[in-house]
Amino acid sequence: MSVYERSVHVDAPFEDVWEFHSTIDGLDALTPGWVNLRAESVRGPDGEDDPDEMIVGTTATVSLRPFGVGPRQESTTRIVERERTGGDGRETGYFVDEMSGGPFAHWRHTHRFEAVEGGTRITDHVEYRLAGGALGRLASPLAVVGFAPMFRYRHRETKQLLE
Repeated sequence: MSVYERSVHVDAPFEDVWEFHSTIDGLDALTPGWVNLRAESVRGPDGEDDPDEMIVGTTATVSLRPFGVGPRQESTTRIVERERTGGDGRETGYFVDEMSGGPFAHWRHTHRFEAVEGGTRITDHVEYRLAGGALGRLASPLAVVGFAPMFRYRHRETKQLLE
């Protein structure tokens, strides 16, 4: 299993950062254009279409077409854990999404948020395995490009949109 982790400090209140990351619009805003992401459907745990907040049990079916090459790849992500604690400037929270389908045989992404002096620290922790073994690693554009540029983009956009 491979692991990728990256943190960033955002000069924005915890509440704003938490709310922004709790919606499908946040995912869309933080995905680089070259991924060509499209949200096909979002369903809450009660079956509601397009819920305001992605809580435990929410599923989102998305498709992507990296670099505009090849057919669209569809995957479904599900929020499997979500917790927020604290108050008075000591808030923490996290949520975990697991993905099925797409270029990964395994994907578990933990998004952590912590109120810190002057803003919020965001930490992305991803445990993943590409589908298709060695051949999948060679064929996947994500394996070639890597996570670092994508998460640098996500964190830069978060800062630009929320600071």
